[in-house]
Amino acid sequence: MASKGKEERSEQKAYWEEKLSQRLAELKEKGVESGKAAKDTAVRQIRAKLRETNNRLATIVNLEKKVQEMIVTKAEKLAAPKEKKSRKKEAQEEAESKRQQKKKKKKEKKAE
Repeated sequence: MASKGKEERSEQKAYWEEKLSQRLAELKEKGVESGKAAKDTAVRQIRAKLRETNNRLATIVNLEKKVQEMIVTKAEKLAAPKEKKSRKKEAQEEAESKRQQKKKKKKEKKAE
């Protein structure tokens, strides 16, 4: 019964809820008290499966929300105009390195 889809997990939840109600009805017919019915191993296992399914459903919903937020963020980022480089970076790119300056001076001396 392992699945990753939201629909499948919802079906599983309904399945386990039905099993739980059947088991509780069966115990009630036998005359078992509600306190002892809660301690019944089959009931505890079914409730554990329900908790597991509910947790997985919550995780799936959170992942879907996160994906939607990422889509919105990406759309906003693409719609926004591109920012220009900072002036500091422009100044660094325009300025020649010391090595390049030395080469330039050397060429000028040779040319003379």
